[in-house]
Amino acid sequence: MSFSILTKNELARVMGSRQCCKMAELLALIKMDGSLQVSGRQMSLNILNHNAAVARKVFKLVKELFGMQAEVLVKKKVRLRKNNVYWVRIPPQEGLRDMLVRLGLQRFDGSLREDLLQDMVSRNCCRRAYLRGAFLGGGSVNSPGGNYHMEIITSKGRHAADLCRLMQKFGLTAKISRRKAWFVVYLKDSEQIVECLNLMGAHSALLEFENTRIFKGMRNQVNRLVNCETANLNKTVDASLRQIESIAQVARVIGIDKLPLGLREIAELRLSFPDASLKELGEMANPPLGKSGVNHRLRKLDQMAEKLRAGDMPPGF
Repeated sequence: MSFSILTKNELARVMGSRQCCKMAELLALIKMDGSLQVSGRQMSLNILNHNAAVARKVFKLVKELFGMQAEVLVKKKVRLRKNNVYWVRIPPQEGLRDMLVRLGLQRFDGSLREDLLQDMVSRNCCRRAYLRGAFLGGGSVNSPGGNYHMEIITSKGRHAADLCRLMQKFGLTAKISRRKAWFVVYLKDSEQIVECLNLMGAHSALLEFENTRIFKGMRNQVNRLVNCETANLNKTVDASLRQIESIAQVARVIGIDKLPLGLREIAELRLSFPDASLKELGEMANPPLGKSGVNHRLRKLDQMAEKLRAGDMPPGF
């Protein structure tokens, strides 16, 4: 089961304690996946979802808040092995128009509202409930083991803008992109996804997200340290091989015993300890040398070898 489905199943069990919050969440679910059917003077409302737990929540909210008769229909999708589709259908009945007006979906004159009635989300608790309903209606969140991405997809550009503004009220820097005929409100920052999960009430999903994110961060840090250590080790080995070749060149032409005492000592140490670092070579010298002192002498040996390869005899030899 995907992380997104686990999150939705958890949020489907979260019920607001206040009626205003339940109203806001039901409004979001209807605006995300609701369709109004009008035939003459009769009107019915259908609310679609692909999650059985979410469909049960819609059914419960409709019954609890408005006492409306409703039914849940299940349609099996065979093509491409899709999941079931659940329809919460509110058939024509007295009180349906009043329900739509109270939710801010319809005006008193019967015309439909495209904008989000701000009275429905005037409180922070209602804004959180609305975001929860919107996510249940058309949201998804990637597993934290991969790329960080949370999105809510809606067919209305105005609704996408309303969702974006709601998130911004909580300090979430949501953005909107277009995907064919859909508008996508998304977050990509892991900290903000964690905050959004917290706002919606998905606390178990949040803990799993955080645990995976911390483990992923530690693994990445270890990989960076290992890569850095490997790079440093490769540089040390390459430098050591080059220095040994230079010392061998000097030994063939001049002879190590003919070198000044300081150069002879460092040359013999390098030949005896090819894997040692500059610091370790310096500690073995008598008297001990710093890294810069060892590096200076080895560079002089490199320069001497280069001149010998070019056919030039260093001064004094």
